[in-house]
Amino acid sequence: MRSDRFEFTGADGQRLSGRLDLPETPAHAFALFAHCFTCTKNSLAAVRIARALTARGFGVLRFDFTGLGDSEGDFADSTFSGSVRDLLAAARAMADAGKAPTLLIGHSLGGAAALAAAADLPAVTAVATIGAPFDVQHVIRLFGDGVQALVDHGEAEVQLGGRPFKLRRTFIDDLQAHDQRQRIAQLRRALLVLHSPRDDTVDIENASSIFLAAKHPKSFVSLDDADHLITRPADAEYAAEVIASWASRYFERSVPLRNAGQRGQVVVEETGEGDFQVEVLAGAARFLADEPVEVGGLGSGPTPYDLLSAGLGACTAMTLRLYARRKGWPLARVRVCVGHARKSDMSPPDAFMREIAIDGALSAEQRTKLIEIAARCPVHLSLERGARIETREVGSLQSMPDVEMADQHALDMQDDVSAAS
Repeated sequence: MRSDRFEFTGADGQRLSGRLDLPETPAHAFALFAHCFTCTKNSLAAVRIARALTARGFGVLRFDFTGLGDSEGDFADSTFSGSVRDLLAAARAMADAGKAPTLLIGHSLGGAAALAAAADLPAVTAVATIGAPFDVQHVIRLFGDGVQALVDHGEAEVQLGGRPFKLRRTFIDDLQAHDQRQRIAQLRRALLVLHSPRDDTVDIENASSIFLAAKHPKSFVSLDDADHLITRPADAEYAAEVIASWASRYFERSVPLRNAGQRGQVVVEETGEGDFQVEVLAGAARFLADEPVEVGGLGSGPTPYDLLSAGLGACTAMTLRLYARRKGWPLARVRVCVGHARKSDMSPPDAFMREIAIDGALSAEQRTKLIEIAARCPVHLSLERGARIETREVGSLQSMPDVEMADQHALDMQDDVSAAS
């Protein structure tokens, strides 16, 4: 997992601090995580759930709300409306960076903020809440005796989670202006409610109220004996696993991911990182290709000519293995090294240099025959004969059709080895 700093301007002009967690390969979707009240982006739940989601191909932004963690601002001036505006600002910053979130995840009061913000984020298709209160005024009950001091003096220090926080009466006044029931009823997003029946901070009845107020599609998952802050790693892993599996059906993946399983077809798409980086999907394999740093790339993967050389080398090794198996020869192992060079004063200008190392109790005649057979590998023959390339435009990525092709290379290798036998 890679974790990058992600700073952006909040709704009221303050600088907000975040971490953008990214998987090793290009993310197939992005999520925005809203932490619990008085927590930070580095809370156990935020970090563990983000880490688990990146392992499943998601990019996740977790950030500190105004006045918390590394973000600017005074927490005493914060309100629930302000948290919702911060969440919207984070989503806009992600969209500006080409990583618009399609999934909102909110923990505790962050879950209520996610439910409130979703209506203003058309790219979001799914919302997941963890231990979220149904009525945001539920938070007032957590203040205990501090509520009266807030009302009487307009400002007071309250105890939350055993820690002192200064708040102003505007916080309470703002909470009373929110109608979460109506928002949830008009959500028009897929909703997943996760809650522990043993949550002694936000009781399970809140989950029931959220679920009943929402329209379908909606799902509820019990977190069994998890605590409110999801401090146990196993609980965070479970929550992330459920969220990732549930959300995947609501995301329209890009065409390469739809086509990745088509035999005989390799799909290549730009990742948006650097000038040349692309993602290659060949059957179940998924990897990056790029150009070297010295020519403007990121150096994050093999070059196109590296891949062409790899194709020749792989085909050579496979062809020798198939021939030796049919002959019953004791071929132990094959290693093929392929290099590419281009000389404009030669015809053809491109040349591939192939070196083959063979291990096994083979006779001199058998070794000579295997080297001859290398020239029968289908990729060798394609390069030697030349190939016809047919190109057509298929429109946008969304309209690109799924194409099913036979694995012609495997058929050709079988035929060529059979002929050589």
